[in-house]
Amino acid sequence: MFGAFALYSQVPASIIPTVNTSHSSDYDLVVIGGGAAGYFGAITFAELAAPARTLILERTGSVLGKVRISGGGRCNVTHDCELPQPLTTHYPRGERSLLGPFHQWGVPETIAWFAAAGVELHTEADGRMFPTTNQSETVIHCLQDAAARHQVELLTKWEVAELSREEGLWRVTSTSGSMIRARAVLLASGGIRSGGGERIASSAGHRVVSPVASLFTFKIADSRLADLAGLSVPHAAISIPGTKLLSEGPCLVTHWGLSGPAILKLSAWGAREFAARDYRFEIRVNWTGTENRESIDHLLRQARELQPKRRVGSGLADLRLPSRLWQRLCEHSGVSQELIWSHLPKDCRQRLAEELVGGAYQVTGQSLNKDEFVTAGGVTLSEVHLRTMESKLAPGLYFAGEVLDVDGVTGGFNFQAAWTTARLAGEAAAARHRGLG
Repeated sequence: MFGAFALYSQVPASIIPTVNTSHSSDYDLVVIGGGAAGYFGAITFAELAAPARTLILERTGSVLGKVRISGGGRCNVTHDCELPQPLTTHYPRGERSLLGPFHQWGVPETIAWFAAAGVELHTEADGRMFPTTNQSETVIHCLQDAAARHQVELLTKWEVAELSREEGLWRVTSTSGSMIRARAVLLASGGIRSGGGERIASSAGHRVVSPVASLFTFKIADSRLADLAGLSVPHAAISIPGTKLLSEGPCLVTHWGLSGPAILKLSAWGAREFAARDYRFEIRVNWTGTENRESIDHLLRQARELQPKRRVGSGLADLRLPSRLWQRLCEHSGVSQELIWSHLPKDCRQRLAEELVGGAYQVTGQSLNKDEFVTAGGVTLSEVHLRTMESKLAPGLYFAGEVLDVDGVTGGFNFQAAWTTARLAGEAAAARHRGLG
């Protein structure tokens, strides 16, 4: 009927809890969602409220899916950003609201928790933090082991249809008509793009900000990018004409257009703007990252003076651009591969300069990045007590993770928001449980 503890196969059988079907209708906390936030909230509550009964409900047949694929299968647990205020600047939605929560539980606390659980993290040059094993399974086993130790129960393939209150208890009803009762509920169902989280939150009386995609790649069909899939530029700057949207960082050419951190960050900050334009808009790409029209023109004129007999198609060492991209931009600017610098006409030089620092590309759609799919939108933050993540409308209902109208850029920030909100929700639910006796 249910797939209970399907992914606890790595945990010793002696510590795997089982669902007691004769009394499974009553729980102290039911967590809706078997992702990072759901597990972390359930573990926190079960530890602090023991011997309370805790149950995770997961609508699919497996749990911790995003943890498994994050960071290319390495799990980008968090980001090396110790202070709360700088940390908040990486959240297009929720920047101001997260300041208080990050003071309560931030990156240092997350690192310490995982270290105490046997998962040491290492920091890469760009600030992303991964388990030293570079394996997402390390994080998955850590969370599952902790859940098992604290007797957290799990039901998979159990999809929630609605929440309702009756005689001081929550009634959690499935799409098949089954019902479970709980003293408190933590909604950690993930992004609301699929409609499940929105339906559940709405059934409890909450307003939900409509979902749009965030952290997506740009579909671009352009001859300048044809056959260059896999090519990466270490530092590019992407802007949107007529807006203040600008992003810098590595940029990757794909089979369908452009991706990489520079694109993903821009997609996050412009998520609603791009959705309103039906994902059809123009971008300007500065392949050099930092040069402008004046400085790049100076470099091109300098090359004419210092290496007059060198072929333009051989590149410009100061820019460190991939040779195939350089040659493609030269072709698009009307510059022959065999032309030498001393013979480069002024109009060709100016066109090449424009291509290098401000080439226009037409975006015709978006494609979700398989490692970092995130939704902008969710439960309205004004209806949530941000110190506890408890609903202002329905006592005993808590929220954590992406179901909230909070989302971050790529780099471990969305997981950090999940750990923080889940921890605060679990602590508050445990305190409420102890107060109720």
